[in-house]
Amino acid sequence: MRRTYRYLDLITALFVAVLLISNVASAAKIVNLGLPFLTFDAGTLLFPVSYIFGDVLVEVYGYRLSRRIIWAGFGSAALLSASLAIVRLLPGDVEWQTTVGAAAFDGVLGSLASGRIILASLLAYFAGEFSNAYIMAKMKIRTEGRWLWTRTIASTIVGELVDTVIFVAIAFLGVWPLSLVGQIIISNYLFKCGVELLATPLTYRLINHLKQAEEVDHFDLDTNFNPFRLTAA
Repeated sequence: MRRTYRYLDLITALFVAVLLISNVASAAKIVNLGLPFLTFDAGTLLFPVSYIFGDVLVEVYGYRLSRRIIWAGFGSAALLSASLAIVRLLPGDVEWQTTVGAAAFDGVLGSLASGRIILASLLAYFAGEFSNAYIMAKMKIRTEGRWLWTRTIASTIVGELVDTVIFVAIAFLGVWPLSLVGQIIISNYLFKCGVELLATPLTYRLINHLKQAEEVDHFDLDTNFNPFRLTAA
């Protein structure tokens, strides 16, 4: 009989919500705070939170359950993009065309319905989240559950780098000037890592609370780390 947990459903819902909201924000606006290294897509403000949830899921519940939740996020992101692609193809109402118009839709949401952006987002998410989860789980075994901060920081450094480089390279190389692509990669990466570093005390408190509330502290000693395996093993 599979064990049930008090907070897992809530964390899963928040994880997926953060992912989808950050995807929409990324498509909607590029933010510049006045310096070349502070240029980033708006989704960067929220997206690091998904990695914090990822750390919490692996540390408390283990890689196996995290793998299923990562796939839930992947499926939700794919559904969002597919839905917007269909909406984009549907004919617009005459009044809507006058007051809003296809150009406004494309300017804000069009990239989420674009094959290139969809591919970039899904591949980056998949590779980044699983890199983060794998490192968290393996380092927990190696450190025998000690030094949590080493796991959260190391997994973030690798996972966010993989995610950022894959997404920006696929989405924007050949579309934007190389200098701007480089700025966005560096800005996004530093900002995401900075957010997670600053959030380390909060991550500690959340993890400790969940371990006590759920009465679980999972170690993936016999786990199959194949990201495509969705069974319990």
